[in-house]
Amino acid sequence: MPTLHVCSLSRLNETIAAVGPSHVVSLIGTGAKVERPASIAPDRHLTISVNDIVEPMEGYVLAGPEHMERLLAFVSAWDRASPLLFHCWAGISRSTAAAYIAACALAPERDEAELAHLLREAAPSATPNAHFVALADDILQRQGRMVEAIRAIGRGAEAMEGTPFMLQLNKGSPDSTVRKLP
Repeated sequence: MPTLHVCSLSRLNETIAAVGPSHVVSLIGTGAKVERPASIAPDRHLTISVNDIVEPMEGYVLAGPEHMERLLAFVSAWDRASPLLFHCWAGISRSTAAAYIAACALAPERDEAELAHLLREAAPSATPNAHFVALADDILQRQGRMVEAIRAIGRGAEAMEGTPFMLQLNKGSPDSTVRKLP
């Protein structure tokens, strides 16, 4: 079953060891370096260097449509044979937004609000970057449904770092739809 996993940078190696992803998306601030995990082929590692902001700030990089288009192209090329892993610094905002965006793009038959509620169930601290979601909502022509769904789940619980979690793409799978990792 195709699964999406999310973790923080500090838990990247242990999450890779636990779930065995074939593809990794690193969403990290400009200037930060993330070494490609040895088990991930170069063409299966996407780095998007943007800051975790929702409006322009001097000295920071605000995500633009081109960043979300790169993300969507990468997840669309994923063969779904092995898990896809997203990480950012804390595993709370950029990576949870990217996983939600991927779920909406890869399972277009799924309701945006349902996916947002599943995200909240899996990750109580998730606070998906609203700007990322708005950009993707526009590109995917979801007419504001993604934005509204994320707004409806609200800000996540306060945390310095998110707990790694998984989202199942297929509705009604024999596995649980969401699962926290050890």
